[in-house]
Amino acid sequence: MVLDAFRARLGSIIGGFDAAQSHRRMRGFRATRAHVNTLIAASGETITARARWLVRNNGYAANAVDAFANHVVGDGIKPSSNIADAAKKEELQKLWLAWTDEADAEGLTDFFGLQRRAAREVFLAGEVFLRIRTRHPEDGLTVPMQLQMLPSEMLPQDMTRGLPGAGSIRQGIEFDGIGRRVAYHFLRRHPGDMTDPGLAGETVRVPASEVIHILDPVEAGQLRGVSRFAAAVVKLFTLDLYDDAELERKKTAAMFAMFITSPAPETALDPAEDDLEVEPGQVVRLDPGEDVTTPSTPDSGSTYEPFQYRTLLQIGAALGVPYGYLTGDTAKGNFSNTRIALVDFRRRISAFQHSVMVYQLCRAVWTRWMDMGVLAGAIDLPGYATERRQYLACDWLPTKWDWIDPAKDASAEILQIEAGLKSRTQAIAERGYDAEQVDREIAAERKREADLGLDFRRPGSPAQAAGGSSADQGGETDPDKQDQRENDEGEDRETRPAEDE
Repeated sequence: MVLDAFRARLGSIIGGFDAAQSHRRMRGFRATRAHVNTLIAASGETITARARWLVRNNGYAANAVDAFANHVVGDGIKPSSNIADAAKKEELQKLWLAWTDEADAEGLTDFFGLQRRAAREVFLAGEVFLRIRTRHPEDGLTVPMQLQMLPSEMLPQDMTRGLPGAGSIRQGIEFDGIGRRVAYHFLRRHPGDMTDPGLAGETVRVPASEVIHILDPVEAGQLRGVSRFAAAVVKLFTLDLYDDAELERKKTAAMFAMFITSPAPETALDPAEDDLEVEPGQVVRLDPGEDVTTPSTPDSGSTYEPFQYRTLLQIGAALGVPYGYLTGDTAKGNFSNTRIALVDFRRRISAFQHSVMVYQLCRAVWTRWMDMGVLAGAIDLPGYATERRQYLACDWLPTKWDWIDPAKDASAEILQIEAGLKSRTQAIAERGYDAEQVDREIAAERKREADLGLDFRRPGSPAQAAGGSSADQGGETDPDKQDQRENDEGEDRETRPAEDE
């Protein structure tokens, strides 16, 4: 406190950054100097609980989570091995594809479904854990290995203590003397699951080599994840309360059709008459002295929609999700604005795909799966022990983005390829496919079309050879055009000088 007061006094004397001053405008701005780990340990569980509540009960929050997960994973972030031997590569890819259906230890989805669930959990809770479960050969799996997903709540935030020697446990993670992660101390039972008969609070130590910890750290030295909803919880909740109050006010006002004013009764305690039922086209006769008035129903006002729009823009910015994906409202923006928002959003998603999902999840699973596949004899890779790095080399291909303007985008990409600014391999990889596999499929199709006398290629397209227009790149499928070409060639031969022949 004394040091803070000295700093404030020194800053007021020497000036400097206005953001560090304690004048009238900044008097209520008291920022903590605590590290992010301290803040997460104190508030992380509460933020996660509130984020989960919002996703269960708030349509905007649920939409934001789905939009994020769908764009990050889509149909799946898929591997393309860099093994030079085409036959071995194809064998490896088939083995991987067969194992993906067996990857989930709970048997609820495949590996790509686990990717989507992981992306949802990172958005919701800031982190998620996948435990690698080694299986027995008699379990009948393609590769004896499965993945068990554990939510953030399974690793206690308050487990922090020193260990004999130089090690320590910080927020449930065990470290050695040089800061390497050695183990994770998971709860045997989810602290909020009352249907699990396991002992509450009992933990189990799992080696770090058996755990994949997925998180998107926002600060240096961060150990645990923090929900993407941290900056949006207050506005989402209060906006929900405001909407509920507005709906309740309109509902209450709509309940009153009319008021009938009568003279004061002779006896104040006389029972009131039955309520008047109103029907379409009804003629109502009133007693002498009675008067009918209709209520003045309050309107939401002209500021309701602009206020909602601005608040939802702030929520979308806090979550990193465009307004259209957050609300499903496509009427607020034109094509140019929507395209700008999509390009920016896709750049964010691409960064998350490669720096978090691929680096932390996909690479770790691929490496362990390859090791287990070779050890179990599921695939034979000669010299794997000495050339392991070469065998593990792999490209991860996310699901292709949908075209924003299909005709223009495709034309622009073709021009880039023809100008040498992009390769076909790169263009195919951006669509989430393996170039070698696509080329094999195209070659097989061309051969089948030639055998059947078919050609579906558009004349003049890049798929055609220069000047070609049929399957054999020399024939003419239109008889009239064939005759005209032969006549032109005959005239050309007649007029050609002898020395040119």
